[in-house]
Amino acid sequence: MITSPLVPVPIPDRVAALIGSCLPQDVLQAEFDAVCAAREVNRFRGPLCAEDRADREHALAALARANKVLAKHHPLLPVRPGQ
Repeated sequence: MITSPLVPVPIPDRVAALIGSCLPQDVLQAEFDAVCAAREVNRFRGPLCAEDRADREHALAALARANKVLAKHHPLLPVRPGQ
């Protein structure tokens, strides 16, 4: 098994703010929406009742809408559930 030598390192708040100031506002909002929707999709596991399935589909739709904006800005920006 090959593992990645890269270890995720947290980004300081000032660096994140600097990066965010370079992006258009709609892309920043789409990124926030995509991360929230991906987190919501990951909440639903196992057998789902009808209401949970509807909520999961709603979160998947929100993720798809946000990913359209992100992909239009840069092809590597879209967010996947569980990422």
